[in-house]
Amino acid sequence: MLASCPLYHGLSSPQFPASTKYKLLLCSCASSSARSLQIHSKNPHFFPLHLLSSRKRRKGGNSSGRLWIAACLDSRGGGAAPYSVKIPVGNRHILIETGHIGRQASGAVTLTDGETIIYTTVSLDDIPSEPSDFFPLSVNYQERFSAAGRTSGGFFKREGRTKDHEVLICRLIDRPLRPTMVKGFYHETQILSWVLSYDGLHPPDSLAVTAAGIAVALSEVPNSEPVAGVRVGLIGDRFIVNPTTKEMEKSKLDLLLAGTETAILMIEGYCDFLTEERLLNAVQIGQDAVRAICREVAALVKLCGKPKMLDAIKLPPPELYKHVEDIAGQELVEVLQIKNKIPRRKALSYLENKVLSILTERGYISKIDAIVSTELAPDLIEDEEEDEEVVVDGEVDEGDVHIKPVSRKSIPLLFTEVDVKLVFKEVTSKFLRRRIVEGGKRSDGRAPCEVRPINSSCGLLPRVHGSALFTRGETQSLAVATLGDKQMAQKIDNLVDVEEFKRFYLQYSFPPSCVGEVGRVGAPSRREIGHGVLAERALEPILPSEDDFPYTIRVESTITESNGSSSMASVCGGCLALQDAGVPLKSSIAGIAMGMVLDTKEFGGDGTPLILSDITGSEDASGDMDFKVAGNNDGITAFQLDIKVGGITLPIMERALLQARDGRKHILAEMSKCCPPPSKSLSKYAPIIHVMKVKPEKINLIIGSGGKKVKSIIEETGVEAIDAQDDGTVKITAKDLSSLEKSKAIISNLTMVPTVGDIYRNREIKSIAPYGAFVEVAPGREGLCHISELSASWLGKAEDAVKVGDRVDVKLIEVNEKGQLRLSRRALLPDPDKGNPLKETTSSQKSVDKGKPKKAATVVKDTLPVENAELAKGIKLPNPGKSKPVENKLVSEDKFVKKIVVSDKDGAHIDKGRPKKSSSKQVVNLASKTDGAVINGEANGG
Repeated sequence: MLASCPLYHGLSSPQFPASTKYKLLLCSCASSSARSLQIHSKNPHFFPLHLLSSRKRRKGGNSSGRLWIAACLDSRGGGAAPYSVKIPVGNRHILIETGHIGRQASGAVTLTDGETIIYTTVSLDDIPSEPSDFFPLSVNYQERFSAAGRTSGGFFKREGRTKDHEVLICRLIDRPLRPTMVKGFYHETQILSWVLSYDGLHPPDSLAVTAAGIAVALSEVPNSEPVAGVRVGLIGDRFIVNPTTKEMEKSKLDLLLAGTETAILMIEGYCDFLTEERLLNAVQIGQDAVRAICREVAALVKLCGKPKMLDAIKLPPPELYKHVEDIAGQELVEVLQIKNKIPRRKALSYLENKVLSILTERGYISKIDAIVSTELAPDLIEDEEEDEEVVVDGEVDEGDVHIKPVSRKSIPLLFTEVDVKLVFKEVTSKFLRRRIVEGGKRSDGRAPCEVRPINSSCGLLPRVHGSALFTRGETQSLAVATLGDKQMAQKIDNLVDVEEFKRFYLQYSFPPSCVGEVGRVGAPSRREIGHGVLAERALEPILPSEDDFPYTIRVESTITESNGSSSMASVCGGCLALQDAGVPLKSSIAGIAMGMVLDTKEFGGDGTPLILSDITGSEDASGDMDFKVAGNNDGITAFQLDIKVGGITLPIMERALLQARDGRKHILAEMSKCCPPPSKSLSKYAPIIHVMKVKPEKINLIIGSGGKKVKSIIEETGVEAIDAQDDGTVKITAKDLSSLEKSKAIISNLTMVPTVGDIYRNREIKSIAPYGAFVEVAPGREGLCHISELSASWLGKAEDAVKVGDRVDVKLIEVNEKGQLRLSRRALLPDPDKGNPLKETTSSQKSVDKGKPKKAATVVKDTLPVENAELAKGIKLPNPGKSKPVENKLVSEDKFVKKIVVSDKDGAHIDKGRPKKSSSKQVVNLASKTDGAVINGEANGG
């Protein structure tokens, strides 16, 4: 019985996967019987489950003869059998798998490169959204920290808001896929992509583009061709496809390319002043790799891809185009000649409303919000009047009653308001393209290669470190540069458990006022993040190294007017702002956006693509290409290509690059005329950063326990920050020179390398212990003078000789393995056991100094400034004019020769309060090799 049923034959059609058993439960509403059937399919293709029903009425039977089918898969769950394919890419293979996980999504794949695994799904909304000129596609990409065996570094141990570099990859996925989507398909489509495993060697971004292209190709989404993406690097003179992260560290090029088997859809990259010819070579190699992947994907789609939802495509009726052109054609020609953006936009809006009014008056536009199609699926219709006879005019019923055909009045075809707006926009684009091709003039009257008028100025904002206003036509960027220390650097939280800081970043903002509109103001949009990073990487190659310019640099580009190419205006304005801030750039950088009209034959052209320089907003929206190129006269630093059609070829790209080079040179020449010009010197409001090098093992002395020491230095000197790095680099950030010099002196003393034999004069005793006194030989640096080294005689306790706050002269006699200093005061005291063989020769000197207490003469090796050395009273120095105090220089011990003669009569002990011994006489002989100061009499405490 089932074999004779047409429904049975429909179910047994080769739509079921091979070796898969399906249990079908057949339920008839007219009967309570149920039957079970096992079906084996011979065709391995995946099949979609459809809800089938029978609407044919039998005479005399039940009014509802509906048949429902429920399909239950075997123990494996649902979806197609697993498929996998290995595709050679570069010097290795990537593995593509589908049908293993995510089987309830419209399309799901996992892509493996090394040990990096990307999982991507594509899902569709069951109900189509309102028609619009923008395909309802959303992309979300997420890097799970667990993929690299770690957790988030923040407070919340869960992935949250999308990070900036994830947003950039979302854009990389979206941009090449959108041009392949068929017009008229309004089911919301969502692409979700996760990094499930990351090995640190194989970057996930290019893999995510390929995985998304494969998932869409396998799904029900009606797209034109499979899409794939690869990365191309330049190491030495060799181009490498999908290089590893280690290889990319040496690469001069970072090019990500996506396309189909026949054309290029998107490129984005950054390079170190690469020429146009070298860039085209890289694109050619990338296109060959993409072509090989797309061929394999096309074979996989034939094997296990789902049928495309072509029946869901709803395009405006062709008749509507003719109505709109008849009503608005002549006025469109005039409106499109208006040069300024706002008046032209208002005129177009007025004309659109006029078309809507005329079509409404003629009865072509429906008054209701939506027109329900009469061609809905039969199984979704619940019609209570299904029993009524429905006879088409001219047909005869099964009975004997003949129904005479009745002529009906023709009803005009109804259009929705949305359809009219969509058609009006397409007609406007058509007329704009025709004007460019036929007349050779654009909306603002320029020739295809002509650049809009440019003017720029610097130093607008007095309190900022650097500012510039760059204006090109109706596009304007206000750029501000800010300089700071490492604390201003941007921390990047990535999959690799390594702290990464960006010392240069450009932030782009696009407020709604720049286009004369109202809108959301808040967190940056994906477009703002993408444009900012493009401009940032265009300027990065001209920045000085951190060693030459130890500042963190932030550039803000606020678009104050916009009519196309605002990201390239940010490049030009950002370059001028950096120069105004005093950043020593290697060269100037300019950017330009190129457009294209591909099919010129449609408008009377010779078929050669027409390349447009410095496109406006309307030319971007109505054209076929948006190609942004930044660089200097020698080469390219950044580029970004988006295609609105099925793709472009290398010859077209070559023409666009060469034309962009001419435009870039013109813009650089106009930037050199900036008035007022950039100051090219540090602003007085910019911080001062001093870099000094110390031994790495001395860094802890600067930081101190828990950072106490560095904090105390900051508080004491008034500097803004002190950054001490493990390699011995110390960066001091201050607002003025005086505080900077104070902190430099303290750090120099802290990190000095003491040498046994050094003498430190007039040093303060900081504390006293039972075993000795601690003497501060330098700020923050103390040494121990043991009780046995405090005096020439025996002491019961240290307080008998010194007290806290006293200043003494000490000599370094030992540095132990821990770096601790051992000092001696006794080594600098006179020896009472020695006589004075030169007593007679010093009698005259004694008479001069009679009545004054005597101290032993001391010499400091490395820390005694010459300016602090006092000459003994009554001593006349030979050649006094040759001995000049030198600031911040130390007198070396080898410049002095001293002899100390102590008598038992009038010698004076250096310690206060001690009983006086016999007076002593002292003679100091000047070494023949020096004419410096000779110290005699009372020692100076410094």
